[in-house]
Amino acid sequence: MEGKMNTIIGKDSTITGTIDVKGPLRIDGKIKGQVNCEDTLTVGAGGELEAEIHCKIAVLAGNVTGNVIASEKVELQAKAEINGDLKTRSLVIEQGAIFCGSCNMKSQDFGEKKYTETADKVRQGKEEAQVSK
Repeated sequence: MEGKMNTIIGKDSTITGTIDVKGPLRIDGKIKGQVNCEDTLTVGAGGELEAEIHCKIAVLAGNVTGNVIASEKVELQAKAEINGDLKTRSLVIEQGAIFCGSCNMKSQDFGEKKYTETADKVRQGKEEAQVSK
């Protein structure tokens, strides 16, 4: 699986809902909802996401509105426009990228847990918050 892009959402695609992918995922289309990717998530320059993102590594070049939780790294490429909070161990921002939000890089938040454990914990907290309203 390493080095191969298993799932591609093309520029003419629009998806509403939750996407769960075990391998690498590239998005060049539009997504509204939630994206869960156990590997590398790449959002191309034409990609538009209004979504909560949970992944191992996020390489973002498009427009993302929503929070990004990446257990290893977030890379904001020069054409990226991000409106939301980031939670990751490592952050790379290229010149030209726009980032409006906050970033939490405390390693204790991830520990040695796998992606799925981190994402499940975040989802569980979100569900508990919705139930208590």
